[in-house]
Parts: sequence; C-alpha cells; structure tokens
Amino acid sequence: MANKTPLKVLFVPILGEGHVNPCIGIATKLVADGHRVLFTIDNDVWRTKLAAHGIETVELATSNETKGTAIDMDCSAQFMLSLGKIGGASAIEKARYESYAAEFWTKYAQHLDTQLARLLPAIRPDVIVVDQLVTLPAVVLSGIPCVWCWSAGPLMMLDDERTPPGESGLSATGDPKLWHEFRQLVRDVKIEKWRAFNDWVVGRGCEPLTEHRFHNSSHYLHIYGYPLELDYQDIRPLGRNYVRFDNFKRTERDVTFAVPPVLAPKPGALVYFSFGTLCSVDVQNMRRLVAILAKSPHRFIVSMGPKHKEYTLADNMWGAESVPQIRVLPLVNLVITHGGLNTVTESLHFGRPMIAMPVFGEQYDNAQRLHDKSFGLPLDAYKCSEEELLAAIETVLNDRAMADRLAAVSRRIQSDNSLAKVSQLIEDFVQNTRKYV
Repeated sequence: MANKTPLKVLFVPILGEGHVNPCIGIATKLVADGHRVLFTIDNDVWRTKLAAHGIETVELATSNETKGTAIDMDCSAQFMLSLGKIGGASAIEKARYESYAAEFWTKYAQHLDTQLARLLPAIRPDVIVVDQLVTLPAVVLSGIPCVWCWSAGPLMMLDDERTPPGESGLSATGDPKLWHEFRQLVRDVKIEKWRAFNDWVVGRGCEPLTEHRFHNSSHYLHIYGYPLELDYQDIRPLGRNYVRFDNFKRTERDVTFAVPPVLAPKPGALVYFSFGTLCSVDVQNMRRLVAILAKSPHRFIVSMGPKHKEYTLADNMWGAESVPQIRVLPLVNLVITHGGLNTVTESLHFGRPMIAMPVFGEQYDNAQRLHDKSFGLPLDAYKCSEEELLAAIETVLNDRAMADRLAAVSRRIQSDNSLAKVSQLIEDFVQNTRKYV
C-alpha cells in the first residue's frame, strides 16, 4: 500500500452468517491492501472466526433484542418458526407478519445505536461499513463516511416501482398490478412501526425518513453483491451512490475439503443440499426432504444446520452441521438451496445450476430470478412432492443449454473479479465522498 495512508474501517453487520460472511469477503480484501479492519461483535465465537482473517473486534453488550443474532441464530430461528415465517405459508401470507419483523429490527437498532454513540468517538474510524436493515442515527450524526452493504439483495436495497417488491417472489416480467398489491400490503402492515421509528430518528436529531423506508438512501454509498446476469439494472438504472459487485465471496484459502470416502466410490452425480442456518431448523421439513432425496440415484453432501443431531441422513448422503461451502461448490454438479443470496451468488461464481426452494425473505426473489434467467428451477420447499423434486433433479442435471449458460457466466464473473476493486472503491469514497453522495 505504498504512498497510501491505511484506513481504519469499522464494520457493523447484523451478527448472522448471511450478513457477516459477505462482510468478511470485503474485509479480507481491505486487510490484504493494508487497512485496519474492526467488526462489532457480541460473542467469542465471532472473535475467533474474525481473528483468523486478521480482523479486530469491538465487543457489544447483548440485550433481549440482540440475543437472537448470535452465530447460531437459534433464538431468531425459533421466533420465526413460531411466527410462521419459517414454514409452508406463501410469501404474501408471510408478508402479513412484517410488523413483527419491523418491531424486532427497530428495537435492535435502538439498542445498537446507543452503543455506537458511545463507541464511535473512541474508535474514530475513517469509514463505517454497515450491513443492517434500518438506519443507525449515531452513524449518520457522526459525519463519518458510511458504506451500506446490502446482503439482503437488490430489491430490499431499493424499493422501486419499476421492479417487483422485495420478498415477494414476483417475476420482473409479471403483472405490475400484483407488484402494487404486495407492496401496498407490506406498507400498510408496517406503517405504524415506521411512524414510531421515524419519530425516534427525528428525536435523535436526524432528518425525517422517506415514507415507508427505514433509511435515507442518499446518505450512503451502497454496495451489493448480485451478478450482472441476474440484476435489475436493465429495468431500473441506479444512481452514482450504488455500486454492484458479482458477489462478496470469501476465499477460505486455509480450508480444504474432499469428497468424503463414504460417497466417493458410489455412482451418480454429486449434489450439494443446504438450507442455511435458519431454514434448516425446521427439522420436520428437513426430514421430509431427506427422505425424498434418499430415493434419488445420486449422492448428496448435506449442510445439516444447528439441528443436525435431530435427524439422520440416508446411505447416499454425507453431512455435518456446517460444511465449507466455498470448497464444496466446485466439486458438485447441482445445488439444492433455500435461495439465500450468498449460496446463489457463490453457485453462479462456480457455474453450478440450482434448484431453489425459498422459505422466507429475499429467497423468494432469488428463486424467481434464477427461473426467469434460466439458471435453475424453483420448487416449493414445503409442498413439493417426491415426484416433483426427483424429476427436477434429473431435469436440471440433464439440461445442457443451462450448463452452457452457467459456464459462460462463471467465466465472466471469475475474469472480472469485481471484488478485487472493493478496496479502491472504499478508498476513493473516503477521499472523494461528494463524488458519490
């Protein structure tokens, strides 16, 4: 980093795997380029994981609102199960519960904001990177340049009438009337929580929020990981304070993985099956899906999740609570996923076709987008039959045109290596903030 002053970069992510891992992908590039990186954390598990990447940590106090955000996400998962957010209801049925989510995240933000107001003057970072769902007044009032990383996907990042609403699973080529109905339902359900949060934000000394939005987008440089081939920029171009990357994939150079001996000699394609940390806690549904996959002639590597001791895999499977996904993906022929953003973007990086079975949130949007762009098939995670799932596996594995499209996308993504430019972007943002916001 010759002739450059190292930056002190503070990351403030939601403390769940789906948010922290993309931030690690960004942070490791900054560390490699000579910058000092710190993460706010709330438990020792994160400290150990981050230290392995040369990342320092700042301890946060926990509260009733933050206990569910630890690495196992158990409290959040159980809450979502009890609410029906994780379950067989449709996206629009789950949208009716958005007021509960809004209440959780606004209370979480208020607790976090109190701590940041105390910590920021002591840390004195040159730039802050947040991966949150709602604004943090302490960050706004600090005057420190802020980058907002959107690991929740582009439709959650920007609610634009020209695109389907986030978390709807509606197609970008579908009926705009359906977009409007879904968007209005969510706005109506969340409006009282928004008003209360807006009053609090104004009371903290910030300007009022844009109606129905939980942050003022003009204050930040927004970055998001979503491959060009999936993105919506052809429908709604973005302003100068939005920058797209293909993904925020970690390198995990020190991690190795080989096909387990129990699977290596067996016939059939190799399939990776993962429902992530949260969706896999529905043990009853995991058992159902495993029972179906047991009848497939193919082999399965299974990321079993935190409830791994509560169900058993079949003879054509190997699994563990967590597997090194970055190392597994290059080895497999197909990915069966809940449609989480990290798995989708990482699978595309390696050119792997997907069967996406969304459960909540932006997973619905990712599954639909994969289908729209012919990179995979969507299936209902709870209602798909044995025949449907087994047939979908054969269809995707034998689709040569899809394989060729994905190979081309993978070559383009790996050639562009967009994440390599993230340090330069953040450096330029700190030096020339007005160029972006």
